[in-house]
Amino acid sequence: EAPLEELRALQSVLQTVPLSELREQAAELRLGPLFSLLNENHREQTTLCVSILERLLQAVEPVHVARNLRVDLQRGLTHSNDSVKILTLSQVGRIVENSEAVTEILNNAELLKQIVYCIGGDNLSVAKALIVEISSVSPESLNYCTTSGLVTQLLRELTGEDVLVRATCVEMVTSLAYTQHGRQYLSQEGVIDQISNIIVGADSDPFSSFYLPGFVKFFGNLAIMDSPQQICERYPVFVEKVFEMTESQDPTMIGVAVDTIGILGSNVEGKQVLQKTGTRFERLLMKIGYQAKNASTELKIRCLDAISSIFYIPTEQQTDDLLRMTESWFSSLSRDPLELFRGISNQPFPELHCAALKVFTAIANQPWAQKLMFNSPGFVEYVMDRSVEHDKASKDAKYELVKALANSKTVAEIFGNPNYLRLRTYLSEGPYYVKPISTTAVEGAE
Repeated sequence: EAPLEELRALQSVLQTVPLSELREQAAELRLGPLFSLLNENHREQTTLCVSILERLLQAVEPVHVARNLRVDLQRGLTHSNDSVKILTLSQVGRIVENSEAVTEILNNAELLKQIVYCIGGDNLSVAKALIVEISSVSPESLNYCTTSGLVTQLLRELTGEDVLVRATCVEMVTSLAYTQHGRQYLSQEGVIDQISNIIVGADSDPFSSFYLPGFVKFFGNLAIMDSPQQICERYPVFVEKVFEMTESQDPTMIGVAVDTIGILGSNVEGKQVLQKTGTRFERLLMKIGYQAKNASTELKIRCLDAISSIFYIPTEQQTDDLLRMTESWFSSLSRDPLELFRGISNQPFPELHCAALKVFTAIANQPWAQKLMFNSPGFVEYVMDRSVEHDKASKDAKYELVKALANSKTVAEIFGNPNYLRLRTYLSEGPYYVKPISTTAVEGAE
């Protein structure tokens, strides 16, 4: 009779009930009446219902939502009030992320169409992100989204005039490129060529800094998913742009270029693509080494992460050629790279300390690096010294380094047996071992 008072009371009660209790009651919850109150076009009533449903739906499993609240979801998607749409879309989001629940939608062509069409009528960014999530589930779901014209709309905006919209669209297109069927679609539709052309034209666009980072990242991810060599040969402008961006004065551009080099160099084929650029890559490494020493903390960490990625080669993939290549690259980073990274690791920032340790860990299974470490005064002691690290993340990072060294086939020969045994002991004592303090000095004092 008087829903407002009841709803207000219900809302205040719900704020005090923990989610765990609501979950136990979830099966008994009858949400239909609350959904039907949304249809009465009464502002305060709608706001209260949305707030109550938001809370209650958190307690309901996505599968249950997909099976039992389909009709309510369909209605919510076409509601005139945005907050109801967003509530419904966020539930669709939960369903899409849940592998069991998503099959419920995909088996229900009507609901899927409804979702897709509802989203199509909207420019809500939530909706766009969902379209990409739905498209990524399977070739069939991508097909629904394309026939509805939604993906096409997204792609139009990718090449449209609005630079900010362009930037968000390229992020979504990048997610689509994570799936095989998504990449195939983008390739067939000529989207990859379009993105490449936009990068070419970026030089003459004063606003390119808004979207260029995203476009370059797109190619980096595409290359590593597909084949670095094919992508870089087919779209030479991509590699060209990355090199150019490292010369930029803008830290954002440098950061994206460094991240992309890290992605590209993360597998052997990508490393070989970089190697083919010859002295240009050596100059780029020198820049990364310089930034690792002199940039802001955030950019330093990104440089160190990229270096770890570029230099790591799994033991079973190592060849003499590749090892010669990484050794020569390492010497391009700075005059004494090992000292440079040790200096960085001594700075009082745990994130920097861990990032520098990760660099040592990345090269720890390569014989040339082991020789450098062994011949660098005090380095072996620094590795064994547990008193350097104070926080958990740093202790874990140091332990990974010790593990990489101790598990290497060549370390006993290069470091010598006594040091090898110290590494094995460190390994067996675990990352957080504390040496018991000797009590002998105290006994005589009694």
